[in-house]
Amino acid sequence: MNYAIRAEGLVRRFGATTALAGVDLAVPTGTVFGLLGPNGAGKTTSVRVLATLLSADEGHATVGGFDVRRDAHRVRQIIGLTGQYASVDEALTGSENLLLIGRLLGMGRAEAKARARQLLADFHLTDAGERAAKTYSGGMRRRLDLAASLVGRPQVLFLDEPTTGLDPRSRTELWDIVRRLVADGVTVLLTTQYLEEADQLASEIAVVDHGRVIAQGTPEELKAKTGGQSLAVRPVDPADVPTVVAVAGAAAGATPEVTQQTVRVPVNDPGVLPAVVRRLDEAGIAVAELSLRGSSLDEVFLSLTGHRAEQDAPADTDLEGAVA
Repeated sequence: MNYAIRAEGLVRRFGATTALAGVDLAVPTGTVFGLLGPNGAGKTTSVRVLATLLSADEGHATVGGFDVRRDAHRVRQIIGLTGQYASVDEALTGSENLLLIGRLLGMGRAEAKARARQLLADFHLTDAGERAAKTYSGGMRRRLDLAASLVGRPQVLFLDEPTTGLDPRSRTELWDIVRRLVADGVTVLLTTQYLEEADQLASEIAVVDHGRVIAQGTPEELKAKTGGQSLAVRPVDPADVPTVVAVAGAAAGATPEVTQQTVRVPVNDPGVLPAVVRRLDEAGIAVAELSLRGSSLDEVFLSLTGHRAEQDAPADTDLEGAVA
């Protein structure tokens, strides 16, 4: 198998803080590889090392076959990077932003203009191309930022939490763009703390916590690690939630969780479902929702780390203080 990104034993420290504690990655060419974890887990630091923005204290990494330390210039020629926040110049128009980047990459003026027009069309920004970027919505800015990272036609694209702060529609639009890029042969390393995003896009996922890769595999393989299934019950009357908790917990032999009046409990025996239905019926409790499904990535993360993905650690700081 061909790998666009290889990393072995990456360690990066910021003073007393160890942001990376020996990260190993192998990203197949032409795929979306998800780097999943909460703020402070080591995702952004990994991207910055692989994108040659930081040097690892220990370990070795290659991108497109080039060593990120010895061949940093060659690596930069084949990658694109979109960070957590749009980095476009808000005083310039969308077209001017893309033209500027093309010229900085060494394109002639005519070639840079043509590339800008093409990307504005690809990202549905043609009508806004002559407007200042400061007039764009959040979703439009993120699309422009992603377009900017593609001006040089990169082989490898780093997307560091690209949908942070976006509404559901804008997030879905970016997902569609990522799928099209991969269909065209681009390799994408996606960092995210949105479990649904990783599940939707990534063919393989590495779960990172406290600077280490603690699990890796396809979404289905990771879900299988938790074993069993999850039973969800939501009573029509919220006052019945305590009774549902007692019934479900007793039937499953586990402690249920309650979220917005929905009771969830892990189950390993499919016979639990009819038992719960029977007991709720005997108790005269009407049910608005009843489902039995496989584990979610959120449950995988909880099982692996003891906390949910959106909890925890310090958010990103500046480049030299980054611990994300």
